[in-house]
Amino acid sequence: MTEGVLDKPNLSPEAPDTWLDNGYEPLYAMSWRGYQDLQLQALKLHFAKVSGRVAALDKLAEREGITSIDSIEEGLPLLFDHRVLKNYPLSLIEKRDVGRLNAWLDRLTTHDLSKVDLTGVNTVDGWLDRLDAFGMLIGHSSGTTGKLSFVPRSQVEFPSWQKTYYEAQRATTGVDAYTDKVETFFPGYRGGHQMMMKMLELFNVPAAGGPEHYHTLYPHHISSDLLSLAARMQVAEDRGELDQLGLDPALLEARQALIAQGKRREQDIETWFFELFERNRGKRVKLGGSFGDLIKTARSGIAKGLKPDFAAGSFIMTGGGMKGLKDVPDDWEGYVRDYFGIDTIGMFYGMSEVMSMSPRCSCGNYHIMPHTIPLLFDREMNLLPREGTQTGRYAFYDLLPQTYWGGFISGDQLTINWDEDCACGWKGPRVLPEITRFAEMEGGDDKISCAGTQQAYNEFLDFVSGGE
Repeated sequence: MTEGVLDKPNLSPEAPDTWLDNGYEPLYAMSWRGYQDLQLQALKLHFAKVSGRVAALDKLAEREGITSIDSIEEGLPLLFDHRVLKNYPLSLIEKRDVGRLNAWLDRLTTHDLSKVDLTGVNTVDGWLDRLDAFGMLIGHSSGTTGKLSFVPRSQVEFPSWQKTYYEAQRATTGVDAYTDKVETFFPGYRGGHQMMMKMLELFNVPAAGGPEHYHTLYPHHISSDLLSLAARMQVAEDRGELDQLGLDPALLEARQALIAQGKRREQDIETWFFELFERNRGKRVKLGGSFGDLIKTARSGIAKGLKPDFAAGSFIMTGGGMKGLKDVPDDWEGYVRDYFGIDTIGMFYGMSEVMSMSPRCSCGNYHIMPHTIPLLFDREMNLLPREGTQTGRYAFYDLLPQTYWGGFISGDQLTINWDEDCACGWKGPRVLPEITRFAEMEGGDDKISCAGTQQAYNEFLDFVSGGE
């Protein structure tokens, strides 16, 4: 396909959700310099569409004196940092005050969440279930920082979200999830409202050919209530004050079961994988799991003389989970390929806040799709030039959301190359493999500053948390 197929007139700034209608190939055949004007037009339209309808964005724009966006730089003060999505009083979680939680979330979306029927709801899981029934698709973080971050996505975004996921998978594995259904196995929970679990269930079930073809280690959903208080409960337990939290005994019992499950997880995964090997010999499969899960399973399987035998065309989708793993093979991918007998290992780079995935290419880099306008900042939050190779804090404008603001500052440090000379042949800015979290580099505390006026941003955060 030639680059001319994708002349800018054929890509509408009013409909970024259609940009993948001809697949990922024509997008990666274009220079990012050739579509940056299109991206700016789409950004201006995105801001205009949600402006006046997302209370949090309106408050920040008012504080910063911004009424329109005519350049990438003009929009920088409106970037939400990653604290915004968890900027609610923790007491709302502890007291299960779902009414006020709902009112807090309402400030981040164009949907009128006051219409959600919360009668009889007294748990976080119950609240999120009701939001799903209302037409939302709220996903949250794992809560390792002590609070859950809630991303205000909805069914309006689902088609384009699914499309970017499936196209990213096709780019990194060659497998088209729309037409090529593959028995799928994932060593984790069946689902839940935690963003990764929610995504995997939403996308893997249809890609596998239906729920009966999607197999997980645990048949149940992970509890948002447990995740929402996990850090708080651990601190209280360490101080001998767990009983003073006044929590529902059923929640404490569920926590103990989760702790016990965590202690036996490694053995559960090993048993599950080895049974999977026996039941699916000669079959084509898609395997999920973290780097660590796959390496440990291979290591144990080799020691026990257990070897899988899958059909040609099988593939692995993996990512993360290497932290704390000892004696990692230098060529861990080759080690995993050799053991599982599967040549194709696919990966993407992404995060809860952004809808579009960046698939890994044959050279090991992650190429950003045009739906995302990538930005890098230095330590003082100065925008780095979009040229050469730059390392800094990653931020972006996501052009796909239609019901919430897509400008965010992340907690990731990335290196992006803008020169479009990747040997894989794909164009566009590419993220190099070394990705780190600022919180990990700084001992658990990501001291982020805003990209606009500090006082205005502090007032904005106060508004989002429930102040005025």
